[in-house]
Amino acid sequence: SKSLSDEENLKLFGKCNNPNGHGHNYKARLLISLLFSPQIDPVSGMVINLTDLKEYMQEAIMEPLDHKNLDKDVPYFAEVVSTTENVAVFIWENLKKLLPMGTLYKVKVYETDQNIVVYKGEETISE
Repeated sequence: SKSLSDEENLKLFGKCNNPNGHGHNYKARLLISLLFSPQIDPVSGMVINLTDLKEYMQEAIMEPLDHKNLDKDVPYFAEVVSTTENVAVFIWENLKKLLPMGTLYKVKVYETDQNIVVYKGEETISE
């Protein structure tokens, strides 16, 4: 984090604190909602065409993130710390722009088999 000293970064991020960065092979899983999304198409039997979904994933995830140094190559992470939590938010925000409203339910990002982040967007409470 640019807002922390070298000592604070080391204490907070441990072995992930490298001035030249470090790599991860993230895996992302998306959950599409049947509860709030459009009805299942009676002809195709799908809520969303899987070919379209793959194209959206390519545009929202693969093009901006695949084989990139997040801190140097992805403008979003110039000011946002590239934690797995923020990667999940990035994916959510990019996909939400492309998918039909109410379709995206949850994004799960695996940094490792033990480090997993689940993001369901910002929840608003109606009064």
